[in-house]
Amino acid sequence: MEQHLGSVCECILSLSTNDKRLNFRALASARSLIINSSTSDSTISALFETLTRFLQLTTEPRALHHTLKLLSDIAFHHSRLSGLVFHSVRSHLLRSDSTRLSAESLAVLSSIAEYDRSLASAMDELDDRFFVSLCFGPSVSVRSWFLSNAFRFPIRPYVLLTVMLGFTKDPYPYVRRVALDGLVGLSKSSVIEDCGVIEGCYCRAVELLGDAEDSVRCAAVHAVSEWGKMLVTSVQEMNKRYWSDAVFVRLCSMVRDMSMEVRVAAFDALGKIGVVSEDILLQTLSKRVLGITKEKKPLGQCSAKGKSLGQYIPKHFDIQACVAAGAFVHGLEDEFYEVRWSACHSLHTLTILSAKFAGEALNLLMDVLNDDSVNVRLRALETMHHMATCDHLKVQETHMHMFLGTLVDNSTFIRSTARKILRLMKLHDLKMFQSSIDGLLENLEVYPQDEADILSVLFDIGRNHGNFVVYIIKKFSQEIEPSCEGRLDFDSVRVAALLVLAISAPLSEAQKVCSIPSRIFSYAVTLLGRISHALKDVMNQNTLLAYLSHCSKSTIVDNSESFFPMIEGDIPNCSCIDMISPAGMSLQQGASENENQKRLEPRKSATPLFDCQLEVHGEVAKSIKLILLKINDIWFLVQKGCMAEVLRMLRSFREELATYVSDSLVSADTLAFTFQYLRVVKLLAKVWEHFLPPRKIQSYRIGELNLFLGKLDRNLKEMRYRFRGLSKEEELHVLELILVTCILRLSKVEICCHHATLKKLSMIISHAEFLHKEGSIEPYNFIVELKKSLGEIDTHNDGASCRPFLLKRLLESFSLKQFRLSGSPKHIKAEIDLPGNDTEPLPFISGLPVGIPLEITLYNVSSENRLWLRMIVHEQLMEFVFLDLNQSGGCDEVRKFTFMAPFYRTPKAMSLTLRVCIGMECLFEDVNLITDCGGPTRELVYICQEKEVYLGMIAKT
Repeated sequence: MEQHLGSVCECILSLSTNDKRLNFRALASARSLIINSSTSDSTISALFETLTRFLQLTTEPRALHHTLKLLSDIAFHHSRLSGLVFHSVRSHLLRSDSTRLSAESLAVLSSIAEYDRSLASAMDELDDRFFVSLCFGPSVSVRSWFLSNAFRFPIRPYVLLTVMLGFTKDPYPYVRRVALDGLVGLSKSSVIEDCGVIEGCYCRAVELLGDAEDSVRCAAVHAVSEWGKMLVTSVQEMNKRYWSDAVFVRLCSMVRDMSMEVRVAAFDALGKIGVVSEDILLQTLSKRVLGITKEKKPLGQCSAKGKSLGQYIPKHFDIQACVAAGAFVHGLEDEFYEVRWSACHSLHTLTILSAKFAGEALNLLMDVLNDDSVNVRLRALETMHHMATCDHLKVQETHMHMFLGTLVDNSTFIRSTARKILRLMKLHDLKMFQSSIDGLLENLEVYPQDEADILSVLFDIGRNHGNFVVYIIKKFSQEIEPSCEGRLDFDSVRVAALLVLAISAPLSEAQKVCSIPSRIFSYAVTLLGRISHALKDVMNQNTLLAYLSHCSKSTIVDNSESFFPMIEGDIPNCSCIDMISPAGMSLQQGASENENQKRLEPRKSATPLFDCQLEVHGEVAKSIKLILLKINDIWFLVQKGCMAEVLRMLRSFREELATYVSDSLVSADTLAFTFQYLRVVKLLAKVWEHFLPPRKIQSYRIGELNLFLGKLDRNLKEMRYRFRGLSKEEELHVLELILVTCILRLSKVEICCHHATLKKLSMIISHAEFLHKEGSIEPYNFIVELKKSLGEIDTHNDGASCRPFLLKRLLESFSLKQFRLSGSPKHIKAEIDLPGNDTEPLPFISGLPVGIPLEITLYNVSSENRLWLRMIVHEQLMEFVFLDLNQSGGCDEVRKFTFMAPFYRTPKAMSLTLRVCIGMECLFEDVNLITDCGGPTRELVYICQEKEVYLGMIAKT
């Protein structure tokens, strides 16, 4: 290896310094030396000197491009030379006459300075004139690149502002768009305070709202929004409302733009306006111009008396308030769902400003509930929920039919959000209340899986409208009462729903005396487990049982009483109506702490086995939830490089989980998932350590990073494929970890397979986008940034010199989020057994097939899974056999069967050990190359431990 490295180095150094053409084959060899961790320091130093000499002598653009790229690689892979590379490239930059090559050199310098902060001061030595001069070259791509990256360089804000304003008049649309984006960036930096400058930037952005290019108008909308907000902040208090209205109406003028992207940007900007006059808000909901806006003076120009701002705005900037007419009507009726979604999102924030506006907007939102897009319907419901929390939701009887239709929507999220609104909705008459109950009962019949949440909603509605509950219970009394044979329909979810509604009535403030028959509470006791599961966020099972027992014994239930049984049987008076808290108990007012403690203690009795099981299971669930919460907290320690403390905490978490026995009392699958997640976090922390700035001299073993990344890939693949029942949000969390692993792999170019990694990135991002839309989940910031930068990550891109900085920036945008395990995932696993094989080998004849009788048990494997039995003697002798689950019998939870596995290629040996394992195809992974063994075409994740099968040749007689 050293001889090969030496010969390549000699080839590089032997290039003639008089030949200004660069040998690209030699450059490829040089790059392999640079990124190889085994290359000696002397070789790297020699390469650096050679490349520096070529940088001084070569004028050919492509050769200079590759030379700069190699010097950049040396700086990133050999930090001891980063300072020398920086000063060498800087010297070349100051001598260069080419604007394009100067810009490329500047990009390399900026990336190195951001990687090594000790060089930041050297960047500051370059004055503003040098940076600005690059903008006035003939190359459009250089101008646009500089304007996009201007904030990376030490340029004074007002100089940068002047440059950005100037290039908003560039003849090339792309440059104008980038200049406007730069102005938006400056507005957020809070360094521009001069009122006149702010006004000038706003006016320039307003001019570009009429640009011929869609992308420029879209950028202008963002600029008007940001500089408009600064304008409102900078003016005197008496003019703030006036200018806020002016900015709002100006943005309203763009909601009918021909470009869909511009319309989306306009509605997004409207939602960010903090103060707007009510008459203008109401005008946006009516296409007919209202009288109050007809009389309103032109917006955008102050009167002569004010002269605080606006006196310099040209006449053509005047805009009438009637421009806002029907803005949201157009938005909610737009042909593109993106525009409709954005319009609903804007209403989400604007309805806070005016109760009258919210009431009028509700009429439009009710029509949106028939939208074809699930995302739009969900956004409309979320807006209504927001209105309800602000007490601005005034639902009328005419709205109920449309709203209650969402309770039987195909989307789980839409049904759930509609029920959240019902919890907060104020139903003013019995007819609305009855229609709501009917809608929930229909929801329960069509989607029985929603039972727990529906029962909880019925309980809340009953407490908020107790005066209506009595009438409903009387109406449905025949369904609640037992049959003629005295039997109660325990299997009817409808009966359970009506019982929950009935038992909520005594807790209502509206009912001083509840006329619900006491026997109804006795009926509810028979469904205690079902009801307590639904009301777990309100009270625990013991509290519910005490409440039902008391009410079932009383002839008249008074809501001023506390419904908890006492040790002596007495019932204290309590003026608190909502005595049932999430903790399950309440304290009597005026009683001492000890007395209250005695009253909260249950009667002395033997604890049933079922209660013990619930208690143990609840303890494990609480421990797992606490551990997942702590894991989120230790990510700060990982970023600080405190690896010893991180590993110690993770080890303590594993030891704590190991104390729970994986039997019927504890969810073994949930424990397995938590252990798997702990392994992933541990490996991610070990990999992340290699990317942190070294705090001291550290030495890593060769291939250590590659080893950790391989283990991390395998464990994440197991998390993704070996656990069923993960929610969309949980699956997104796993996908984000896979994506950040891919970026970590790409960041170390000594690890190969870039093409495969980039392909995997694209596939995972597509699947993550699907989950975002399907589950209406807010996109993760890291995934959004990665999607934007996916095209630039490709190493074959001309901008390859910026790739290390780009990947570093992407990693900085990642932060480990808290993993919330909402349900109990099902662990896919298998067991293989061959009874008696430990004592007696299985007979075989060399060269002939042999049948291996295996007892296989599968857990949580569905019929859609594709399983393969892998049998291997050594790497060159491996066979796969497909397991047909349709012939195995059993159910998805447990399948147990005997399978005769044929092994055809028995070697010439007296005995052999055959290793057998079951693998499951990863259906979302790329096709691999196992086809030569006649096996699967996709990657496998193995779901059981390898079983060794001993075979012995039959002796000749």
